[in-house]
Amino acid sequence: MGVVAVFLEVVAVLSLMLSVSLSVVVGPDRLRSAAADLPTRLRMALQPVGFLVFVLVINSLVRNIGVDISWIIGTNITRFIYSLEGTVVATIQSLVPGWLTLYFGYVYVYGYAFLLVFPLLAAMLAAERRYLRHTAFAYAINYTAGMCCYLLFIAYGPRNYMPALVEPLLFDTLPRFQLLTSEVNANTNVFPSLHTSLSVTVALLAIRDHETFPKWTPVAVFLAVSIVLSTMILGIHWATDVVAGTVLATFSVWAVSSDRVASLYGRWRALYDRWR
Repeated sequence: MGVVAVFLEVVAVLSLMLSVSLSVVVGPDRLRSAAADLPTRLRMALQPVGFLVFVLVINSLVRNIGVDISWIIGTNITRFIYSLEGTVVATIQSLVPGWLTLYFGYVYVYGYAFLLVFPLLAAMLAAERRYLRHTAFAYAINYTAGMCCYLLFIAYGPRNYMPALVEPLLFDTLPRFQLLTSEVNANTNVFPSLHTSLSVTVALLAIRDHETFPKWTPVAVFLAVSIVLSTMILGIHWATDVVAGTVLATFSVWAVSSDRVASLYGRWRALYDRWR
């Protein structure tokens, strides 16, 4: 199975999950109302989503050369992380029964993709524009901070640093996903865990905006907790990476919930209008 086939598999599963969730969480009435006002909502989404896409493009370009740059300007902190926590990940991995490994493997891939995409779609259907703006900016903060950290800090995950103690359970259980993950990440890019930071960001935003989509909050929290655990159970991230990712998520939500995001958005909008 090639990387294109794996990608199409993820897209198919994600599409099904989104279809069901939009019907249940957003509701038919709100979906019909949004469909009638679709051009306006798409115009509303263009600027915040455009900013996020801009950040993702820069992130992708930097990632292609980032590993080489990090070996020049970065610091290898793998041994330091190990000195802080030792075999914590190995212990966590040993406590999880084998039948749960498959669940955590799928939630690491399918659940993570769903958790990131659904809030953007749901925010487009919300009455207030700030939901989409806050979600897009919170994602952008996470990706930007992660990109900078990956340039400055070299860190191998526990499955690479101590293979005798930590098994690469994701690739042992679902080897086809290695084709996909190798396209979007490098073995030295683990601090902080963006799977953790973005998942916790979504959960915190869901809790903050609980009244807008009340059915989404328990789903977001449950998936976020599952994804955070999966990063360690699968041997991909250290507990230190998870803690750093949680701090980054908390900061991103604080930043977009304050007046600072309005200032940043105003600057981006002025730049966008100038280029248009």
